[in-house]
Amino acid sequence: MHLTPRVAFTARVVRFDPVQFPSPTEPQPTGRMIRLRDELDELGFDLTGSMPWYDLLLEELDYALHPRVHERRIPSVGTIVAPTTDPDTWEEGTELEITRRPIGPMPITGARMFADGLSSFFVREADGNGSIAVFDRPAGSERDLVVIAEVTGATVVQRHPAGQVRVVGSFGLLRWDGIAWHHEPPMSAWIESVSSCEWGNRVVLTDLLEFAVHDLGARGAGAILVYRPTDADTDAFERRLPSPPPLRITRAVDLAPLRHVLSQVDGAAIFDDGGTLRELGVRLIPSGDAVAEVEGYRGMRHTSARRYSYDDPETTVIVVSDDGPVTVWRGGELLGTSVGEASPWPDTSD
Repeated sequence: MHLTPRVAFTARVVRFDPVQFPSPTEPQPTGRMIRLRDELDELGFDLTGSMPWYDLLLEELDYALHPRVHERRIPSVGTIVAPTTDPDTWEEGTELEITRRPIGPMPITGARMFADGLSSFFVREADGNGSIAVFDRPAGSERDLVVIAEVTGATVVQRHPAGQVRVVGSFGLLRWDGIAWHHEPPMSAWIESVSSCEWGNRVVLTDLLEFAVHDLGARGAGAILVYRPTDADTDAFERRLPSPPPLRITRAVDLAPLRHVLSQVDGAAIFDDGGTLRELGVRLIPSGDAVAEVEGYRGMRHTSARRYSYDDPETTVIVVSDDGPVTVWRGGELLGTSVGEASPWPDTSD
């Protein structure tokens, strides 16, 4: 069952008096938060339990949807809610250099003003303590948020500078586009079925899939990613552009230029066994057998990807639709898709 909101609510601007920091005794918008709780409940996310981070999450999500406005500017914001892992492990897991600054007696409403949701995040502990985590580079993409949530064992709330609000945790990803909520279920189940194969590197396949869903699909950037763990010659594609820089899908700092170029180039991108980009903008050429034996699927992009996978059966072909969903092909067969039933809110009552 697809869980879609039956009632959409509209974010509205809340204005405060121009003081240095908002008052720590500012009343919480209780009625609005109750409506938000009900909205999430309709999506299958029950926040009425006794876990202390439920209320923290509601407060941070409410603020992300209705941020403090200053001189007609609506700020971005990011909060890491109730982390459960050792902070000393965060740098290795996220590939970021992280500096943490305690907020001391500063009210929460003031601490949020230091967190842009890109290079800095407000870390709000379940016990009431807080700090500001500052990164050495921007890490505000959807995929970055997924990694941060996994490594910190937290729920991450972000209002992007473009206005989109995201919530990421063990339940997957919730995305508010200003009109309605969209739920992206956890990728673990279908990634497991796609990456558990005898061909290729499991880590590379996983990174390619996450990149397709959270970097390209989330931006509406259509693309075809071809993972070729073999160097065997093939006539199934035609090179049309010079060889690109050797960007690697497994290297976090290479993802930004990969995102940027793939949103501007037609054709397929070819990655080798180690996840390095080898070809860009190639034309996939189906054989006569593929045309005769493999039926079309959706549009031209999916059909050419499916037939290519039939002609080059040791490859994995990942197709990103410009409307978001991701499909995966091997040997002319559909292995998995990012479109599925939403998972319920995790039971953490024990």
